[in-house]
Amino acid sequence: MEMSAKNDDNDRTVVRKTSFSMKNRRDSVATSTECPQDGETFKNNGTIKDDMAIPVKAERKKKKQMLRRCNTAMPRMESRRSKMFSWLNKAHDNRTHCFENVVDGLKAIYKNKLLPLEQHYLFHEFHSPTLNDADFDAKPMILLVGQYSTGKTTFIRYLLERDFPGMRIGPEPTTDRFIAVMYAENEGVIPGNALVVDPKRQFRPLSSFGNAFLNRFQCSLVKSSVLKGMSIIDTPGILSGEKQRIDRGYDFTGVLEWFAERVDRIILLFDAHKLDISDEFRRSIEALRGHDDKIRIVLNKADMIDHQQLMRVYGALMWSLGKVLQTPEVVRVYIGSFWDEPLRYDVNRRLFDDETQDLFSDLQSLPKNSALRKLNDLIKRARLAKVHAYIISEIKKVMPMFGKDHKKKDLIKNLTQIYDKIQKEHQISIGDFPDIIKMQEQLAKHDFSKFHALKPKILEVVDDMLCNDISMLMAMVPHDSSPNTQIEVRGGIFTNVEDKITPFGYRSGEGCNAGFGEPEWIVNKERSNYDTIFETLGPKNGRLSGATVKEELMKSKLPNAVLGKIWKLSDVDRDGYLDKDEFALAMHLINVKLQGNEIPFQLPDHLIPPKKKEKHTC
Repeated sequence: MEMSAKNDDNDRTVVRKTSFSMKNRRDSVATSTECPQDGETFKNNGTIKDDMAIPVKAERKKKKQMLRRCNTAMPRMESRRSKMFSWLNKAHDNRTHCFENVVDGLKAIYKNKLLPLEQHYLFHEFHSPTLNDADFDAKPMILLVGQYSTGKTTFIRYLLERDFPGMRIGPEPTTDRFIAVMYAENEGVIPGNALVVDPKRQFRPLSSFGNAFLNRFQCSLVKSSVLKGMSIIDTPGILSGEKQRIDRGYDFTGVLEWFAERVDRIILLFDAHKLDISDEFRRSIEALRGHDDKIRIVLNKADMIDHQQLMRVYGALMWSLGKVLQTPEVVRVYIGSFWDEPLRYDVNRRLFDDETQDLFSDLQSLPKNSALRKLNDLIKRARLAKVHAYIISEIKKVMPMFGKDHKKKDLIKNLTQIYDKIQKEHQISIGDFPDIIKMQEQLAKHDFSKFHALKPKILEVVDDMLCNDISMLMAMVPHDSSPNTQIEVRGGIFTNVEDKITPFGYRSGEGCNAGFGEPEWIVNKERSNYDTIFETLGPKNGRLSGATVKEELMKSKLPNAVLGKIWKLSDVDRDGYLDKDEFALAMHLINVKLQGNEIPFQLPDHLIPPKKKEKHTC
């Protein structure tokens, strides 16, 4: 009995101690349990009575529930926080990227923004192949087009002042292939089939024209300083007649279109003795439409006719071009004789020099404007791709489930109505639409079931590119550091364009350049007349004021702006007066202007009065 009583007392003691310890544990958990994730503290305002003791398993279950609440609170807060700053993340993803130069920027925006649109709507099957990095990295190119024996190959030789591999010159049709004349340290010839597989050159898409073309295509590598700044494309002479067009074996106008999209200048050469435009030449010129800003027209061999015949030939050429080009604007025609032989009629020598200088100055500026040209071409391509997407999606929308073949023919026939509808709905200029005849021919070859419906998001990306990315690249153009933009075309015939030393440079010894390199001051030749006028004006202390000189200078009838410029150049010492030497200089500059020459912005050293050279230098 005593043993059983002791055991009961021990059991009560154990239960009481266990209950007390569990009570303390619950109080500590209830009063101090905190969720560190959301900052909330769960407290128990009351005390737990001894008779409400919770079993150990229930206590553990409650702790797990509280931990689960804490674990679920953090993701909810993160979700709310991410939604709150979603606008910031979106702005961060759409931030404007910075590029080292314009060419790198063009590569990036084309691949990331324009190329998906082109691929989705089969742009490359209708209009132009995909652009590669080599297309953006290429040097400026010049394309020479003309009928046979108009001097295309001779023009290249005249620029380089040397022969190049594969060159053939003669009165008969000699050049029978496309020749890309490019720079290389080691000279040689690369055949067409090997050329189109070179990833470093931009000619890979030409493989689509087949072996018949590739056998008539080559690259001539020449070590010429002229070719460091640009490349030149020589083309076969265009003959008359339908048979020779068919017998070429490849799409001649298609090749011209491919080159026209990628070159910086297209030079159309005409012979002064052969102004007739054959049917194929007409088709070739029509293939160049859309690239009017690149075309330069040259009337070659103009020295073979006298001045009266030249006037008639020029008028006949303009009349012929008016029927082919079909533009309301008058085209600029450069007249000259681009070879190194003596002039037969030199009566127009001054005209030829001026025209040659203008043409070569234009060609010499190509590297500097190369990035801008590529930017302009990409904009034109993007606008065409957008219109193409609208056309394809519109055709897809109106195609029925049955009778597709009949509907296809009807849509192709009435493509003009689709053009009009798209033009009105999207406010697109008619000049942005592709040629309707070519588009009808391409649509007839394609399966309309492969066309896709309109995806506004893809078009929005292209619109964003045109509005933001293009404007950013435009701002980079004046300070562009692209490799090919840093090279100026030098050497060859372009050395004479910048010739300021020899007496045979452009306008050397004329106008303000007269007297350069001579020991005597050029103004002294008419000094006696100038001094007489100076004395009649009544100088004071050997000087004339502006009010005194004004009436004499205005006798030249030159505008006040020109006379003001002459006054500033003549007042070498900047004292507001003209002494005898300065007055003679002013009269000399007036005569220079009256003879049709330009007044320089800065007075050349050889025109500074000898007595004032030291002071002027200081």
